Amino acid sequence: MAKEKTVYTCGECGGTSSKWLGQCPHCKAWNSLVETVAETSAPAKNRFAALARTAEVQALADIEAADVERTPTGLDELDRVLGGGIVEGGVVLIGGDPGIGKSTLLLQALDNLQRAEQGGLRAAETSHDSDDTLASAAVGKSERGGKAVRAAGNAQRAGVLYVTGEESGAQVALRARRLGLEGSRVQVLAEIQLEKILATLEAQQPAVAVIDSIQTVYSDQLTSAPGSVAQVRECAAHLTRAAKASGTCIVLVGHVTKEGALAGPRVLEHMVDTVLYFEGDTHSSFRLIRAIKNRFGAVNEIGVFAMTEKGLKGVSNPSAIFLSQHAEPVPGSCVMVTLEGTRPLLVEIQALVDSGGPSPRRLSVGLDRDRLAMLLAVLHRHAGVACMDQDVFVNAVGGVRISEPAADLAVLLSITSSLRGKPLPKGFIAFGEVGLAGEVRPAPRGQERLKEAAKLGFSVAVVPKANAPKKAIEGLTIYPVERVEEAIQALRGLD
Repeated sequence: MAKEKTVYTCGECGGTSSKWLGQCPHCKAWNSLVETVAETSAPAKNRFAALARTAEVQALADIEAADVERTPTGLDELDRVLGGGIVEGGVVLIGGDPGIGKSTLLLQALDNLQRAEQGGLRAAETSHDSDDTLASAAVGKSERGGKAVRAAGNAQRAGVLYVTGEESGAQVALRARRLGLEGSRVQVLAEIQLEKILATLEAQQPAVAVIDSIQTVYSDQLTSAPGSVAQVRECAAHLTRAAKASGTCIVLVGHVTKEGALAGPRVLEHMVDTVLYFEGDTHSSFRLIRAIKNRFGAVNEIGVFAMTEKGLKGVSNPSAIFLSQHAEPVPGSCVMVTLEGTRPLLVEIQALVDSGGPSPRRLSVGLDRDRLAMLLAVLHRHAGVACMDQDVFVNAVGGVRISEPAADLAVLLSITSSLRGKPLPKGFIAFGEVGLAGEVRPAPRGQERLKEAAKLGFSVAVVPKANAPKKAIEGLTIYPVERVEEAIQALRGLD
């Protein structure tokens, strides 16, 4: 038996090489080549024939551009991340650690969509019957029967489908019962062969289809194993084509690597319309879902869920998660307002400064460690506060990760508070970017941050001068500053 020919495929760009190389010759990524079985040329022609359809050339001004219609999933936090709901013909890729709750979330969303659809059909049938009764008393049973048949046909074409490749149908049903979804009419298909899945999508014409997961799906036209770079790329391409052609919204569940990135080729994220990451600590009941790509909405939007016995429940006030509950103010604690997409969130920054000896440590959790070292240098040079022989630990409460520089001022004030051993005033917030010259730069959308803080009962704010509102905000005293030393002086004046 002849040995199968192998090639090395890049996991980042999908390029191939006849031998293993430390660096991909196409995209220059390091250690990204993986050995796969070489594909024959005959199936390749058939594979791409279905994708190579000719379209008309049109001027941009002649193309009708209407706002996309969105269908709410019934989960407000998921709808927020998606930009308002699912879009007809859209392709969504959602990834996360094993056991984080991806399948649970999608099963709840499908059940909500199915129940809402059935309720809408029943209302439509009732409306048709009442209209017919008022219009004419001579409507025959045959006409009403025809309407019922048409309604049933619409229900069949507009249902939802859950394709599971990692579990059996009985396992999915068992999870549904644990979630309290008795009597759910969600259609379930246990299949991993791409051709059979596409045939089912064409026959059923569902409004929404979930593929759990894309790494388990394989095509007979390829000889490589499921989960390989070639299989994931080709299966995702065919499913995307089917979604655009039929109008079915397809949700792909993706595995993640040990580094936390989505498994498979990087081109997978470029193919889809929306990429969502499901994050959370297995020791915590809270989960975050974050959009890192969205062609129909804002990126970096987050939704917050709490894992309960009956599944995932949306958290309407996520700021309460990231604020620790102190009976009285404590040293080293400062609250800031950060932006996650379009949502302002209040997050508590905690700092602990302790004697560190000859080799002091600088450790940050949820914040950039290199930026912490830079801020300590600015604090020493421009405000005269030295921490050279001190251990400095900084933490963002609640496990949230803050990447924007607007947290700089809150970090500096929390460090100063811990070093002095004096707590900040009750109801105190601060935000602003700090430069190397000691200036305090404005943060984007400062008015929304201040209004959110005032709504939650905060009364004192130290903010960049450029973010000071023109009109006073009721219940909030604002101290605008231009430099770090001004912020430290304002802090000492509040003692």
